Amino acid sequence: MPMNPLEHEAIYILREVVAQFERPVLLFSGGKDSITLVRLAQKAFYPGRIPFPLLHIDTGHNFPETLAFRDRLAEELGLRLIVRHVQDAIDQGKVVEETGKYASRNALQTTTLLDTIAEFRFDACIGGARRDEEKSRAKERIFSVRDAFGQWGQRNQRPELFDLLNGEIEHGQNVRVFPISNWTELEVWKYIRQEKIALPSLYFAHQRPTFVRDGLLWAASDPIVYRSLEEAVENRWVRFRTVGDMTCTAAVLSRAETLDEVIAEIRQSRISERGARIDDKRSEAAMERRKEQGYF
Repeated sequence: MPMNPLEHEAIYILREVVAQFERPVLLFSGGKDSITLVRLAQKAFYPGRIPFPLLHIDTGHNFPETLAFRDRLAEELGLRLIVRHVQDAIDQGKVVEETGKYASRNALQTTTLLDTIAEFRFDACIGGARRDEEKSRAKERIFSVRDAFGQWGQRNQRPELFDLLNGEIEHGQNVRVFPISNWTELEVWKYIRQEKIALPSLYFAHQRPTFVRDGLLWAASDPIVYRSLEEAVENRWVRFRTVGDMTCTAAVLSRAETLDEVIAEIRQSRISERGARIDDKRSEAAMERRKEQGYF
C-alpha cells in the first residue's frame, strides 16, 4: 500500500527531530494518538530501533487498562520507558492536590513533566496533539518552542513555510513536536485500521458501571472518581474516545466493538472527542492557560 501524505509528513517530522535534536523523547499516554506515533516511529527508523525513549507522566489516576497496555507495548518493542509520578510532586509539596466534586490531577502533570525534562535534559518532546482537537492546539506549530520555564507563547512561534522546520533553540529552551498535528480523529482511526494497530480495550464498547453527572457518563468502578450518594450507578455499554485521567475523562454510550464500527460512529458524531473531557470545560481558555504554563 502506498504511503499516504499524512504518514509521509509525520515520518519526515520524526526524522527531522532526530537529525536536529540531541535528546528527544516521545510523550506517551497509552492513548491512540501516542500509540500511532510509536508505529510511525517504527516506520521512520526501520530497520533500526526507535532512537528515543517513551515518557509517561502517571497521575496515579490512570485507567488500569491503559497502564497494562503501556507496559506490554514497551516490553514487546524493547523500548526504554521512563515513568514519573505526580504523586511524588504532591508528596514533596511542589503541587497541591485538588479536592471536591471536580478534583483532578490532570493539570498537576505540568510540574512533573517540566521536572522530568530538566532531569534528562530533553530538548524535543514529541506529542500526539492534533489541531482538530481543541482551538488552542490549532495555534500550535509543528515545532512548538517552549522557553526556559517550559512555557508556550504564541508570539514566540516561528513560521513553518514550505515544510521547513527550524529546530534551533537557545540554552534552556526545548520544543514540543507534533507529527500528527494535521490529522483528524477519523484519519487516526483509519490509520489504526490500515496498520492493524492494537489499542487498549477502553476504546471499544464494553459494559461498565457508570453514573451520570452534568450530562456525562463517569466510570464508577474505582473510588478515585468522586461520586455523591445521589448519583446512581448503572451498568451501561460505553467506550472512551480519549483515555486520560479517570477523574476528568467521561465515557460515551456506544455499541461499537470493532474498528469498522468505531469509524462509522465517528463519522456520524457531532461532538468532538474532547467533548467528554471535563478539564477542558473549566473555562473558555482552560487548555490555552495550561499550555502557557508548560502543559503537553
